[in-house]
Amino acid sequence: MKDLADIVQAGRAFGELDPNDPHNRVVTDIQLAPRNANGKVDYVATFYIVKPVDMSKSSRLMWHDVPNRGGRITIPEAERMLGDIGLSSGWQGDNSGNTAPDDDNDYTTVPVAKNPDGSPVTGLVLGRIVNANGPDSRPLIVNANPVPYKPVTLDTTKARLETHTAETIDGKVSGVRKVPAGDWAWARCSASNPFPGTPDPTQICVKGGFDPKLLYQVVFTSQDPYVLGIGFAAFRDIASFFKYAERDETGTPNPLAKEVTWVISRGRSQSGRFLRQLLHLGFHQDERNRQVYEGMWPIIASGRLPLNVRFGTPDAASKLYEGGMEGPVWWTPWADPVRKLAAASILDRCNATKTCPKIMEQLGGTEAWALYMSPSWIGTTAERDLPLPANVRRYYMPSTPHGGGPGGFTVIAAKPPQCPGPQFGRGLLPANPMPYTETTNALRVHFRNWVMNDTPPPPSKYPSLANGYLVDPTKEAMGFPSVPGVPAAAPTGLINPLLDYDWGPDYNYMDGSGIPTKIPPAVKRVVRMKAPRVDADGNELGGVPVVLRDAPLGTYLGWNIVAEGFHKGKICNYAGGMIPFASTKEERLANGDPRLSLEERYKTHEGYVEAVKTAAARAVDQGFLLHEDADKLVAQAAASNVLRSENRTR
Repeated sequence: MKDLADIVQAGRAFGELDPNDPHNRVVTDIQLAPRNANGKVDYVATFYIVKPVDMSKSSRLMWHDVPNRGGRITIPEAERMLGDIGLSSGWQGDNSGNTAPDDDNDYTTVPVAKNPDGSPVTGLVLGRIVNANGPDSRPLIVNANPVPYKPVTLDTTKARLETHTAETIDGKVSGVRKVPAGDWAWARCSASNPFPGTPDPTQICVKGGFDPKLLYQVVFTSQDPYVLGIGFAAFRDIASFFKYAERDETGTPNPLAKEVTWVISRGRSQSGRFLRQLLHLGFHQDERNRQVYEGMWPIIASGRLPLNVRFGTPDAASKLYEGGMEGPVWWTPWADPVRKLAAASILDRCNATKTCPKIMEQLGGTEAWALYMSPSWIGTTAERDLPLPANVRRYYMPSTPHGGGPGGFTVIAAKPPQCPGPQFGRGLLPANPMPYTETTNALRVHFRNWVMNDTPPPPSKYPSLANGYLVDPTKEAMGFPSVPGVPAAAPTGLINPLLDYDWGPDYNYMDGSGIPTKIPPAVKRVVRMKAPRVDADGNELGGVPVVLRDAPLGTYLGWNIVAEGFHKGKICNYAGGMIPFASTKEERLANGDPRLSLEERYKTHEGYVEAVKTAAARAVDQGFLLHEDADKLVAQAAASNVLRSENRTR
């Protein structure tokens, strides 16, 4: 580290990287980044520290949290009460939308690549617009943020805009029509400012307005790609500094000098995929060959983040033409004959240097259905369970939505969710309330003890081929019941398949790095998927005990179905769903519902509370629920509206 400022609570780290250092050479385009007077590549990254006022009461454990799309993270009260240290630091360098520099964000500022002669580096970029209607122009959005690249020219003859009438979930596109260059513009327009509108490189305006029955896809040439892979090095360097350094090169003291013994990195969703890729590319180890992380906790993240690519879009998640599953996504060396890749694992680099952290992998229902979970467990052939190394624990939270639901015990169904992603659509079924907060609380205790005291956590618990709980993603194989309000064939055909893309010859398929030159990529093949088997109610089997799942008020789904728009009838991206049980036997029979009603299951409100007590005791006994959380859940059930006389009819 060269310089630190405002380090007491929040500040910026000014770093430089030797592009020829073996630890950094893996960064795509680092050789094309501008050099400073020392021949190094500069970056700036923000950070935020939370630490005990009295460091004599510190636990000496530091949580290094990965911001999700720039959102700064503060460790929760439970960790503060234990004397833990919290560090949030920036890594995402595209600086657009929610990741733009802001007082409440953590971000990096990275250079753009230039050709050796100083000329701009150019390449193709893709943008997609769906469910748009009317004369207003539309921005190009990738998941939650603007596409961070602009066209080199507003001349529409130098780009291609096409429309699609349909797309299948396995990447088959039909009804492709090129929009004539004179019928669209890079411009901002509206009913009061009609086509061709006011020139704007971030918006697309269409003559005659957008047709909601069509998907619009544009491919254009951009320039000045960010060297985004530097975000991995920035994240590594900041953790290493606070763990090992006494002061920076200008003499600014490290406020945590000699106070950190263990570091656990932690990230959810996009941030968890960041950690898996950081480890795979070797950024668990600093430039002095020291191990940075004793623990790593990727939560609800089954792939690796496509950050280390030219013109990368790290906000991408799981939609068509979005990467992140290339190369090994598993923890043990395993061959990939389907994609014709040699045996490899995420841990190859840390195994070679004997610097692998302890790892806790935590996944749930939506990851199985929408976020490509099963290949990371059973490979691309889907024929064998892949073994887990001794330093990895895997915990599956059955029937949970992405990020977990709000929990609680109520017979009033939530509203259908919006499907994640820009204008993707709305769900058909109510939102899934299944929580994972209490499970995470228990796992936190186990992980701290594992890292700090080498006390083993509970054995891994997840559906597998061997235990019969991982099966083909069809209604018949899963044993999914025919439930009113759900299309007859569901969930057959809903699972989001892993697509093997052809990104071109300059792409490193093993590392998920390099230069994609085929935009959009061709789909070479569809990888076979599996999903958890369910019980007679449609709730998933084989995972850790979760109280609401084991004392259910309905069927809790890792999937939902798009209710309307271009994607109607397909999986609702990564949103979950829920189908409440009928209150009475008469009601369920009238609806043709094979699932027992609440009265048939629990008889009375008190009966339901007893069921919650039993489920909570089981989870506590297996180590997946803390006693204080069990008491809280039982109290919530006692105060709930379940089988109250005033709620017998809905």
